[in-house]
Amino acid sequence: MRNGNRGFERQPSFTDEQKPMPLGDKCNYLCPYFRCNKRALLVQVKYAKGNPYKVGYCRWVGDVCITGECQYAYCEKRALLPGNKCAFAINKKNERDNEIEKELEKEDYDDKMKEIISKKFGKKGLDVL
Repeated sequence: MRNGNRGFERQPSFTDEQKPMPLGDKCNYLCPYFRCNKRALLVQVKYAKGNPYKVGYCRWVGDVCITGECQYAYCEKRALLPGNKCAFAINKKNERDNEIEKELEKEDYDDKMKEIISKKFGKKGLDVL
């Protein structure tokens, strides 16, 4: 398809929305929403024993980026909490805790069902179920 003066239409570079990338419950400088107010963040690729890894480097200070501990760090989604915590990670952690609690409730239910069935059939210690 032709577009007036420029030739072909430009396709969007990505269609999916980017996802936050916290490390545990801490903010990560590799997250697509992490920004430096001084525009000093530089992500370098270093090699250790032939394996590449990324390191955040602060051009303003001249040292490794300290992520959320820096006074100039911020999150585009406003998820950076005091103490270098990520709100997205805390929400995920709470969701996982809720799922674990639901599973524990199911296990309690299964134990009660085993007791009822064993009483009904007169077998003690019914391990088949």
